[in-house]
Amino acid sequence: MTATLERSTVDTPEVKRDLRGRTIDDRVAPLGAALGALALISLLYDRILPLSGSFGFVVCWYVTFILLYALVSAYRHPAPAVTDRIAGALIRTSAFIVGGSLALVIGYVFVRGAPAFIHPNILTEDLTAGPHDPLTTGGVLHGIVGTAIQIGIAISITLPLGIGCAVFMTEVGGKLARVVRTVVEAMTALPSIVCGLFVYIALLLTFDVQRNGFAASLAISVMMLPIIARSSEVVLRVVPNGLREASLALGASQWQTVRKVVLPTARPALATAMVLGIARGIGETSPVLITAGYTTFLNANPFEGPMVSLPLFAYTLARSPEPLFQTRAFGAAAVLMTLVLLVFVIARLAAAGRRRS
Repeated sequence: MTATLERSTVDTPEVKRDLRGRTIDDRVAPLGAALGALALISLLYDRILPLSGSFGFVVCWYVTFILLYALVSAYRHPAPAVTDRIAGALIRTSAFIVGGSLALVIGYVFVRGAPAFIHPNILTEDLTAGPHDPLTTGGVLHGIVGTAIQIGIAISITLPLGIGCAVFMTEVGGKLARVVRTVVEAMTALPSIVCGLFVYIALLLTFDVQRNGFAASLAISVMMLPIIARSSEVVLRVVPNGLREASLALGASQWQTVRKVVLPTARPALATAMVLGIARGIGETSPVLITAGYTTFLNANPFEGPMVSLPLFAYTLARSPEPLFQTRAFGAAAVLMTLVLLVFVIARLAAAGRRRS
């Protein structure tokens, strides 16, 4: 009996699963399960069960698809392979829902704003047009300039402070670093309206200053700082300790190690942290409305007079019942998303170029 078992073990060696390649069964099984679930639910949903509605149909179809896919996979594969297939289907579905939702939002904004976005005057003029003037007059130049100035000032304030705070928490440490980390984590959930009210009370009311773009930049900085500090801390922790130890072993000081080893190694990821901070602050409306006010004219002086941003401009015009104003609002939103994409690409290219050099 023992000899028979030994011979069977030798004759049928264990076959390892190929986790990288995809067989015909891997491609056909989900398709067959999806078609079978569609046929079954089409028969049961409307004709047998007292159900209706497209959303419920999709949910029932997907649940049935998962069940059929599990049964089909269990017929020819062991339990770990079945679990792997089901988990892969769920993960791909989640990715499709997130990506589809994002594409739907972006596509909807660009489609609604295309009548205004295609005209070059949207980038060269401020809002001198009335509610019934054609889209060939007026634009969002004042919003673009205001957004660029406010975000530029906010970056110049938060980038050194955020990276410096992250360096303190990761390279220095101690009890004070734990307190700073707790405060930073708490500030990440700070509502934007609170940031605007803080700057409004601490600066505008206390010193009797009129609303201006610099005050809006300070409010945006309060929101961006914890994001950049927390993201930079995570990035700096990923840098291998072996690089720090090698630098210190060669006689470099801690400051030289941070400046010449740690920060250059983490530069591309620090650029991503900066972009995350910009994305947090560039889309805010309530702090800008409280601290900078609203205007339809171009103002490039951040220290005097109201200064509008693109999100505030789009929000204000979207509330108007006039169709042309709503179209201009969606056009401003399309311009804003394009600017955010350009900032992200430029930051990544700059970080990659410096790393190669």
